[in-house]
Amino acid sequence: MNGTTALSPWLPTAPCTPGHCAAHPESAQPASLHPESAPCRHGVEADPAGAVRAVVRLVAGLATVLLGLLLAPPTGLLPAATRLSLVRYWMRAVVRAFGVHARYEGAAAPADGPLLVVANHVSWLDIPLIAAVLPGRAVAKSEVRHWPVLGTLAALGGTLFIDRDGIMTLPGTVRTMAGVLGGGGRVVVFPEGSTWCGRERGRFRPAAFQAALDAGCAVQPVRIDYGPTDAAAYVGADPLGSSLWRVVSTRRLTAVVRLRDPLPGARHQDRRALAAAAQRAVANDSANLPSLSVHQRSRSRSASASSARTPA
Repeated sequence: MNGTTALSPWLPTAPCTPGHCAAHPESAQPASLHPESAPCRHGVEADPAGAVRAVVRLVAGLATVLLGLLLAPPTGLLPAATRLSLVRYWMRAVVRAFGVHARYEGAAAPADGPLLVVANHVSWLDIPLIAAVLPGRAVAKSEVRHWPVLGTLAALGGTLFIDRDGIMTLPGTVRTMAGVLGGGGRVVVFPEGSTWCGRERGRFRPAAFQAALDAGCAVQPVRIDYGPTDAAAYVGADPLGSSLWRVVSTRRLTAVVRLRDPLPGARHQDRRALAAAAQRAVANDSANLPSLSVHQRSRSRSASASSARTPA
């Protein structure tokens, strides 16, 4: 997910930084969310009414996340299909509570089979937005497991935690992903390996696609666009608290999630070819246009994750 500098030379990095890619509104932030050295502040006058609205959104979003955490244990007794439906409703509620307007275009692959979901990575908002329509086991850096609240949320969601610093662990990660897919599950991964600002995109690293080939399953590319992009972007050393406040403080923050046609893995000779095909599908502005929006959520906004680098 997001990170500042690569700890190992093989880790992917983005040139995007908070100072150039993220707008930090000049408003009355709570002390707990106001970093002492917030990067790139724009000269926006304080808006008391806007600050109140932002606080209400922040409290509502965090409360929705915590409510889901409290209800998670009993839902483990429910059938899998029912649990997935509840996850979708929960993620939509979380996104809506944070004040984001979300729209979904295209059709999701059937839920009764394995699927590798791959998407461009701009923000921590990406994860709940995808989970609202394609819930699955996300791949995240191992540090997320130890985060307060969010780490528990990720663990309960079945996140596959990876050691981004150890290239020797990569084959094991791919085998784990292939095992989930081979068992009929769904895995969500961001193959750019790090968050990018949205105006710039990274290359899709091929490692994750080997899991789809090993499991013999399809790949569903997903493209996520935000407006304004700088309000949603969570890049570089941007603190999560600062990003949360920027999101709830932004009026009319929108997210468009475009579900591209699934790619049969068997039609591609290797993981590099499959990764390149998925990247083209995500980058293509005209792909799947608008094959009538199957879902439209007005007023959605999400809270919860951070961006994690996925090894290539």
